Amino acid sequence: MPTEVALLESRALRVEQMGRVDVLDKVKSLVMLPDGIHVRTEDVARYFEVSTEVIKKVIQRHRGEMEENGLTLLRGAELRGFHRDMLSLWGGEESESYPQAATQLTLYTRRTVLNVAMLLRDSDIARCVRTYLLDAEEDLRAGYASLDRRVTRVESCLAGVGVALQELGPVLTRMSHRLDSLDRRLEATNQVVGAMSVRLGDISEDIVRMDARMDDFVLQLKDLRRRRKRR
Repeated sequence: MPTEVALLESRALRVEQMGRVDVLDKVKSLVMLPDGIHVRTEDVARYFEVSTEVIKKVIQRHRGEMEENGLTLLRGAELRGFHRDMLSLWGGEESESYPQAATQLTLYTRRTVLNVAMLLRDSDIARCVRTYLLDAEEDLRAGYASLDRRVTRVESCLAGVGVALQELGPVLTRMSHRLDSLDRRLEATNQVVGAMSVRLGDISEDIVRMDARMDDFVLQLKDLRRRRKRR
């Protein structure tokens, strides 16, 4: 698990934590400018309860890293346009109290403020932010470890199932052969039953013909008896 010192000294470790801007509000409310995106140097200093000079020194030592995480310096037309946007968002009487920088303005995003928290040594608020980050990292690692153990158990179960299926393979093959044999015997039986059905149909027709002949014979016999009586 990374330590607080490692987080202070390793840029790679800080990059890994840069998405955890939610930690800032868990420690202390960060008051943003009206656009909800930026804060100024004095706002960052107020959040970490240090002087603006301390924040400026952190920026000077790590400007490249800060700029990668949202640090912006406005001058000239960009600065005037930004002020106009803020005044329009501020609105009403509050716009009169909005402080406007004369020549330049340094702006920070939440990512930049989190970056400062991982670099600022002499601030209790910054230390609290780092503690939250490291605790969350530990919880995440514990979660991954638990998940890994569950996956291992599942893999072990699946391995057992695989062995069982391998053992059942020959049994299933024999059952398949027997079912095929039964299918063939059933088909032969169906053919015999079909032939018997046809034969029975023929016998039935023979019986009908014999019945008709018997009827004719009986009629002839009766007729012969009547003739004998007349004589």
